[in-house]
Amino acid sequence: MKEKELKALISLLDDPDSEIFSQVEQHLVTCGPEVIPLLEEFWEASFDVLSQTRIENIIHRIQFDQIKHELQLWKISNSDDLLEGLLIVNRYQYPALDEDVVHFQIAELRRNAWYHLMYDMSPIEKVKLLNNILFREFGLSGNTTNYHDPQNSFIHKVLESKKGNPITLSCIYTIVAQKLDIPIYGINLPKHFVAAYVDNEAENLPLFYINIFNRGQIMKQEDILSFLKQLNLPPSDDYILPCSNLAIVKRVLRNLMTAYENQGNIEKKDEISLLLQILEED
Repeated sequence: MKEKELKALISLLDDPDSEIFSQVEQHLVTCGPEVIPLLEEFWEASFDVLSQTRIENIIHRIQFDQIKHELQLWKISNSDDLLEGLLIVNRYQYPALDEDVVHFQIAELRRNAWYHLMYDMSPIEKVKLLNNILFREFGLSGNTTNYHDPQNSFIHKVLESKKGNPITLSCIYTIVAQKLDIPIYGINLPKHFVAAYVDNEAENLPLFYINIFNRGQIMKQEDILSFLKQLNLPPSDDYILPCSNLAIVKRVLRNLMTAYENQGNIEKKDEISLLLQILEED
């Protein structure tokens, strides 16, 4: 659709006839992201509260449809890229974010660790190096004061505030590690997401576990089994072996649903539920 026609459509957003507005809204939504700059331009020029509210809702619908589409594509063809999955989730709340900032920070953390990394380091020494770079130098820590804050699930906010929940901290840790060819992967432990240093020569079996939320504390398998016993859960492979990136992003979305529910924001909780359904569909 030409710009002149789009502007004519947008000018009808203040029409009091709900049927006309509904048709205009649907037409603009189907135009997709390309219409957003024009909508924003009209929002800035408008002094009508109704028009502004309608424009905000239409922009959100367009962006939400785009996120659903991107998440579906990621699941089908790009789920080996955990960072991209997390950035798609991030776009739900921060669609205008310059994501190069996130890529730069991850690259900087990798570079700082690479500078001190030596080929003959033992797995424990490599973990201690990562702990020093991420926790002591960069300052990452668990958000114990506001554990259920939705911001803990958005990777750029965690990198910005340097505080997060177990799963986002573990994601940052494992992404940096894997970019250094250090085999550390997420473990989908109930109630508390952790990571593991795996043995590449033994079918990715964990050599030991890492409690990222507790500044990279090293744990044995006995600690994991004891934790599961406290929860009255069996020692299933689902809780002991590395999980997929798909499982990680699903858990991030579940955490977000809980966070929004705790805030009483049912609308956002329901939208996140729709995103989760996309990943859970066969």
